[in-house]
Amino acid sequence: MANIGKIVRRTFLVGSAAIVGGVAFGAYYLSRPAPNPLTPGPGQAALNPFVLIDAEGITLFAPRAEMGQGVHTTWAALIAEELDVELDQVRVLHGPAAAAYYNTALLGEALPGKGYDQSNFMHSLAEAAGVVGKVLGMQVTGGSTSMVDGFERMREAGAAARETLKEAAAQRLGVPRDRLSTKGGKVIAPDGTEIGYTELAEEAARIDPVEGALRSPSDWRLLGRNLPRVDMVAKATGTAEFGIDIRLPGMKFASLRMSPRLGAGMKSFDDSAARTMPGVERVIDLGTGVAVVANNTWLAMQALDAIEIDWEDAPYPPETDQIFAAIAAALDGEPNSTMRDDGDVESLPAGATLVEAEYTVPYLAHATMEPMNTTALHTGDRLELWSGNQAPLLVQKHSAEAVGLDPEQVEVHTPYLGGGFGRRGEVDFAVLAARVAREMQGTPVQLTWSREEDMRHDFYRPGAVARLRGAVQDGKPVLVDGSIAAQSCAQQAMGRWLGMAMGGPDKATVDGAFNAPYAIPNFRIRGYLADLQVPVGFWRSVGASINGFVFDTFMDELAHAAGRDPLDFRLELAQAEWAPAAAVLEAVRDMSGWTGKTPDGIGRGVAFTYSFGTPVAQVVEVHQQNDGIRIAKAWIAADVGLALDPGTVEAQLVGGMIYGLSAACFGKITFSGGEVEQMNFPDYDALRIHNTPEFDVRVLETKHRLSGIGEPGTPPSMPALGNALFDLTGRRARSLPLSEHFDLLT
Repeated sequence: MANIGKIVRRTFLVGSAAIVGGVAFGAYYLSRPAPNPLTPGPGQAALNPFVLIDAEGITLFAPRAEMGQGVHTTWAALIAEELDVELDQVRVLHGPAAAAYYNTALLGEALPGKGYDQSNFMHSLAEAAGVVGKVLGMQVTGGSTSMVDGFERMREAGAAARETLKEAAAQRLGVPRDRLSTKGGKVIAPDGTEIGYTELAEEAARIDPVEGALRSPSDWRLLGRNLPRVDMVAKATGTAEFGIDIRLPGMKFASLRMSPRLGAGMKSFDDSAARTMPGVERVIDLGTGVAVVANNTWLAMQALDAIEIDWEDAPYPPETDQIFAAIAAALDGEPNSTMRDDGDVESLPAGATLVEAEYTVPYLAHATMEPMNTTALHTGDRLELWSGNQAPLLVQKHSAEAVGLDPEQVEVHTPYLGGGFGRRGEVDFAVLAARVAREMQGTPVQLTWSREEDMRHDFYRPGAVARLRGAVQDGKPVLVDGSIAAQSCAQQAMGRWLGMAMGGPDKATVDGAFNAPYAIPNFRIRGYLADLQVPVGFWRSVGASINGFVFDTFMDELAHAAGRDPLDFRLELAQAEWAPAAAVLEAVRDMSGWTGKTPDGIGRGVAFTYSFGTPVAQVVEVHQQNDGIRIAKAWIAADVGLALDPGTVEAQLVGGMIYGLSAACFGKITFSGGEVEQMNFPDYDALRIHNTPEFDVRVLETKHRLSGIGEPGTPPSMPALGNALFDLTGRRARSLPLSEHFDLLT
């Protein structure tokens, strides 16, 4: 358990703060609440995990990692709204590793069903499923669930804090609580007497928390508006601390070299030259690789280059073509899932035009700007970790096991993350740092991966092969039958994280295809799982990143086969199935001035994907220039149900689209001799300012329920660009990256 004072003293967000007579509030109404992880010291009080009122002001313990997506700001706004304080009156700290901070929304995403047609019963079932996350230690930032998870919890926490502080004031003043009001961090009596929240903290600590009614959206002051980011000043001035910035007294620095044949071990190594280099302190055998501890990180990396290592063979086919042959072979086996099976796809309607296509998408790296790193201090009976991660409880559990400690003996600090995209939901970088620290007992060690190690030892977005068969008649699709083969991210991750074998259908493999909200009478999507040992994991938008390209490119092919305008074709299908899908298509049509006709030298493509509860439509415009094809403009429309901070929603949509366009243009991980060939950004490029389009974004709020936004902007970007390039050139690309098919501006 974490001491409140310790957490605040070591915070990476607001610096030191003394806690005197504090009281904490929170709300997560479950039948068996998880214990409060904040253990008060002398003169401190902590009743629940989320909100702390003390002599220094108001502190939010946010259980979700801030990796640039703005989660700390919106979570703070949720509490500030109900607590009647301004945003700049709230400090934000990342909470410790604790069951109380489990994600209530994450497991609900895994339930069967298309999502957009979810009944009230299924919605309630999804909420109930979230409780299982407490048992499984799912304190996870991911799945575009942070706002869905926090929307009610944080407002309830703020409301409970407000009413409990009013009760403390009521008892002091001898005035009924319902006659008191609050504003700007103060309780106000009918006669104008004002008492600051900080003055009431010790009295509030002695009162059982009082539940408070949530404010009507019509009374919101903060939510629904563009808010200044709580991390903006620190990041703009360079004072924000990421994991790679951590510095502790007496700290040493380390780097590592793991087997480039992923999952293989070492036959032998010769470190004699490295051990003689000035400043090198230790070479540590990690079994599947080695680590060097030195006076600085660069020296550790240089020493690793001096070590000769003989590696074992990879446990998967050594060449890219062989790997994809194994993926394609899965299509000849039995399907793992048939998540959608409407009508009869076996019979081709008389007079219909048949369309068939096969698509291939590559493995992809997460390529975070901050490479993997963790700082660790092992003192014999304790382990302390400073690690930018997306799953603190998993980091705690696996690091403890790696060094022979109990989880309670491991303390995890989560600073800012320099990008996550799902990569920092893994635990390998923290576990390896813990193992190095055990060999350097009593000395803090920062283990930093080189860019090459980071790129070549990822848990990759799986490659996939998909075969689609469809038919159009009288300008409409009458049949779509899709088969998609890939490795299962979920099966691998559950094994790594929880030691569990996941059975049943893997929804993620077919996400973005089976749940397309289109009224197609004969519609089947099947998923096939390839049995390969290439390490794969959750990449931004997961399976929808595959199927956004596969399925929507095929929809574009069907539209052209039917002789229809591609946008009108999709819109007609969406109007008959789900209104919010139609609304975002109408929005990008109007925003872009779509006519279906483009002059020579200009191409336009439209795409639509539904993922993580959010429908997103995009239009991309490309221009043929003398030095290559430029992605000139992009229009995005998305319906999140409720935009708690429209500016953050817009930023996430743009960022997600840039991430997707980068992958569409350049992203590809390949294998030779069992080793990943891409080493650094020159081998794995991304969009730059000069080839990034201008954006126009519209955020809709027509859906009945709030949904996520961190990932849904990525999937439609890839087909939108491919469809635009088809419009420009008349050539259809059925594989990525598109730079292999077109002369794109680089």
